[in-house]
Amino acid sequence: MSAVKVNTPPGELSIRGIMLPLLAIIVGMFMVILDGTAMNVALNQFMEDFGSSFSLVQWTVTGYALAQAAVIPLAGWLSDRFGAKRIFLMSIVLFTLGSALCALAGTVEQLIAFRIIQGLGGGMVAPIAMAFTYRLSPPGKQGAVMGMIGIPMLLAPALGPVVGGWLVEYVTWHWIFLINLPIGVVAVIVGLRTLPNLERQTVPMLDTLGMIFAPLAFAALAYGISSAGGEHGGGNGWTAPETLIGLIVGGISLIIFITVELRRTSPLLELRVFRSSDFTRGIILQWIVQIALFGTLFLFPVFLIQAKGYSAFETGLILLPQALAAGLFMPIGGKLFDKLGARPVVLFGLLLISTGAFLLSGISASTTIAEIMIPLVLLGAGMGFSMMPLNTHIIQSAPRHLVGRVTSLTAAAQQVISSFAIAGLSTLLADRNQSYALTHPASDVAYLSFGDAFFLLACIGVFGVLVALVLRRPKQQPNEEGESKGPEVTMMMGH
Repeated sequence: MSAVKVNTPPGELSIRGIMLPLLAIIVGMFMVILDGTAMNVALNQFMEDFGSSFSLVQWTVTGYALAQAAVIPLAGWLSDRFGAKRIFLMSIVLFTLGSALCALAGTVEQLIAFRIIQGLGGGMVAPIAMAFTYRLSPPGKQGAVMGMIGIPMLLAPALGPVVGGWLVEYVTWHWIFLINLPIGVVAVIVGLRTLPNLERQTVPMLDTLGMIFAPLAFAALAYGISSAGGEHGGGNGWTAPETLIGLIVGGISLIIFITVELRRTSPLLELRVFRSSDFTRGIILQWIVQIALFGTLFLFPVFLIQAKGYSAFETGLILLPQALAAGLFMPIGGKLFDKLGARPVVLFGLLLISTGAFLLSGISASTTIAEIMIPLVLLGAGMGFSMMPLNTHIIQSAPRHLVGRVTSLTAAAQQVISSFAIAGLSTLLADRNQSYALTHPASDVAYLSFGDAFFLLACIGVFGVLVALVLRRPKQQPNEEGESKGPEVTMMMGH
């Protein structure tokens, strides 16, 4: 087998020509994201099987999230240093190995430790996959291609509760992890044979301080925020010692990290991209969509289980139309982005999100399943239209040689933002429950509280619409030599 360096001229690559590499990327992403949400419905079963408290069992989710937050900032540097293909496949292998260990866990402590191994592998998959896909995309087709890999990013979170609920109720929780083994093997085999060796970027020196403070900052912030509201609404509050320690350590580490990185010629995360107003507007909008996405994924299962009394499996089925709508409109949004740019597509998506959240704010005991599913479909369609156009817009706003660093930066920020969304909504729900309990019948309290939470999400969506009005097409960014080029790919010949 020999490596042949091919400088691919613009227009030579086609979407059909990169379908097999995309398959490896999509399978890997889908496995990691699906597993993360499938786990959430199994916590009660863990408590029963291991005889453990909820506070200990919840670390199977928290430990995984913290491991992800710690390694995400390293993804770009490792890809540049050792090659995106190698690090992507090693991440899939580590995640699959962690899944096998989780299935064999005999105690909750072992399960937590093995989930951390899963998180160390899974954390780097999404940012590397995003950068990999963008650099493979034919010129002028980035939106369409990014829309294709965006499907697992929105479909998997909603399918996770369905798959996890069914396995927990009708088989055993061990299969939540065992199903990853054949999927992981397929992803690695297809990836080894089809993923090209992208040209490595120059990495002149190891950013030691960045390697220390970036994982510490993002992991500590994610821990502090999630401790405040709790992954499932049972948090410690914003003044609890765990919360304050996480926020203080994370905040100080973040300040040190930012100060160090701005002085580096080759930083771990390229923070100077925030000087681009196109990038800054795009990432603010991405955070708004992220809050709406994770807010809904958190709020609605809790609502259906607590207020409506549905099982985990039934809840997953009710959420399925939202996932299908997101998967259907994701590639459509990507193609429209290529033709129209981000602004009109994102505007339309955010209008759908705002409308769906506003309709859910009027939910009551008499609301039917059909009346629930219509706004859920609007939310799914809105996320499908807006998420990948925003991701592609952000990447296009940065120099091409920094794509790997930018996806690591945005993924690390998203990890903190999603924790903030869940913690903030948990705090709001607790506050509204206490307030309404004093003035309304107990049967109405949950509906009123969740209605207020969805109204807040609608307001956030409207704010996003206003920000989207100022989006503009980013200027073609130069590479490190100062000229715009197509992707430079080292293709492995002789498979």
